[in-house]
Amino acid sequence: MIRYTLICERGHDFESWFRDSEAYEAQRKKRLVICPLCDSHKIEKTIMAPQVARKDRAHPAALPVSEPAVPAVAPETSPAMLLGEKERELRALISNVREKIMAVTDDVGDRFAREARAMAEGDTEERPIRGQATAQEWRDLVEDGIGVLPLPELPDDHH
Repeated sequence: MIRYTLICERGHDFESWFRDSEAYEAQRKKRLVICPLCDSHKIEKTIMAPQVARKDRAHPAALPVSEPAVPAVAPETSPAMLLGEKERELRALISNVREKIMAVTDDVGDRFAREARAMAEGDTEERPIRGQATAQEWRDLVEDGIGVLPLPELPDDHH
């Protein structure tokens, strides 16, 4: 398998995996390689540095789930994107889903993991809840087969 960093005619870059370079070329010629942001079929490979696996280092079986790093000082710049029609529609959809979830769930705050576990074990009546959980609490719930999902979030509307 080979991972290519690709770019469309509008400058959107994204990654995709292919069996080999011939598979990439065959799919591109058949217009099967599509930009996930604008649906463009005009795709090219970008310049990329190969990653070579080293045998003298252990390879982790899975990447650990971690909490996002918080910078000590606010950055001078932040990533930005001009939203096209499809991105605005997606943003509106995510916003609507979030509003509906907020309307039908109880906010249990930092008690989320305890409440979810108590419901799963039958110690308390089931109800839709939302709240905060640490990365470790989240992992423990998932490993124990307790169905939890992240609440979709959007950057502040003033960006």
